[in-house]
Amino acid sequence: MSFPTYFETFDARQLLADYPVGQEFVDRYTRMSRDALHALQNERFLKLMKRGWEIPFYQRLWGARGIEPGDIRSLEDITLLPVYDKSDLMASVNEYPPYGDFDGRGNSPVVFHTTSGTTGRPQPLMFGPKGREITSLMVGRMYRWMGLQQEDVVQSVYGHGMINGGHYIREAVTHYTNSLFLSAGTGIETRSTNQVNMMADFGVTCMVGFVDYIRKLAEVAEAEKLFDRINLRMIIGHLGTEDRASTEAAWRGAKAYDWYGVGDTGTIAGEGPERDGLYVWEDAQYLELLDVDTGAPVAPGQTGDMVVTCLFKDDISPCIRFNTHDVTEELLGANQTGMVFKRISGFKGRSDNMVKLRGINIFPHAVGAIIENRPDLTGEYVCHVVRDASGRDEMLVRLESRGASEATEIAALLRKGIGIEVGVELVGPGETATETQIDTRQKPIRLIDRRGL
Repeated sequence: MSFPTYFETFDARQLLADYPVGQEFVDRYTRMSRDALHALQNERFLKLMKRGWEIPFYQRLWGARGIEPGDIRSLEDITLLPVYDKSDLMASVNEYPPYGDFDGRGNSPVVFHTTSGTTGRPQPLMFGPKGREITSLMVGRMYRWMGLQQEDVVQSVYGHGMINGGHYIREAVTHYTNSLFLSAGTGIETRSTNQVNMMADFGVTCMVGFVDYIRKLAEVAEAEKLFDRINLRMIIGHLGTEDRASTEAAWRGAKAYDWYGVGDTGTIAGEGPERDGLYVWEDAQYLELLDVDTGAPVAPGQTGDMVVTCLFKDDISPCIRFNTHDVTEELLGANQTGMVFKRISGFKGRSDNMVKLRGINIFPHAVGAIIENRPDLTGEYVCHVVRDASGRDEMLVRLESRGASEATEIAALLRKGIGIEVGVELVGPGETATETQIDTRQKPIRLIDRRGL
């Protein structure tokens, strides 16, 4: 039987020409105009739409709205298409088990992973070779722009197994940065004490992963008395609402860089060397910010759901107007790098994890930014939402304290920061770990909703 192998299905040289890395990336997109960028986006969008019409999932989704192929003539028409989210993908899996009908597999190779299951049952993720390589390339070029060098040693604390994250980060570093890569994984894959000893033994200079666990490893390194042997200079993670300064201080001055992406799309935006906001990789991703309640585009600078179209995923599994339900806002004004791309402020919370208490929208992740500068707290917390007999919703925030903390003082601090009164319970270091599952999950649980809604 004859069939193409992985590297026969795409042109690697053309891929690098279309999506440059290193200095070529900087030169192209600091010289390009917004009009030229839009023309590039439009060309890639129309090719993507042609592929989308070949996928049963989109045939059903768009057909239900009475949309026909000729209705979408340019990128300006994208708002005619309905958005979809993970619930639609999982409904597809239930109706067409076990993989759903949202991929267009043929006889070419497939890279198969799943999401982490943070927000529910793990979702199948299918990648064709071209789409997979561009997904990895985008991370690699982002890391290089941030300042990662060929001489760096990178330790990854992303999870592996079926989860996509750790695998495609490994591919990004090894394929597109030439840095040495250590796939340590989560605390359950490689114990935390072993992780910090690896950092010392192998001369790790950069750590990548979710900042919650990265920060915890700093405490382990301190307890193991390894800081005289660890020379970490970069942290590339997902800061979100977390405080950058405290993360850097925990690792003795290593510079922390933020970026954002999800399993379906790969990286959507990331910081550059100046760390003046997260640049949307607009040659590959078309990002819309839509009102959480109405779905209408928000005004520039206003908060909205990130809805993403992957302009490059025109091989196996197109992604066209996927609602991540992650919330951010566009940053206005000129940037410091001269890059043509728009910028966002980063991950602010999930709209489907948002809690409305007495008319005020609360994102549990906002608690982290409020408490992280306090040396009496470890930075670990979990929010419990309950509904009393009268139907009133209340939130209790359990926070880890090293001692000498006053619950009333912290409650006042939270009330000022999030705009509503919440309960506070102080517990000892490590006592929220069972609820947050920080040692076993890539993304710790920060909200436990006990209302039974």
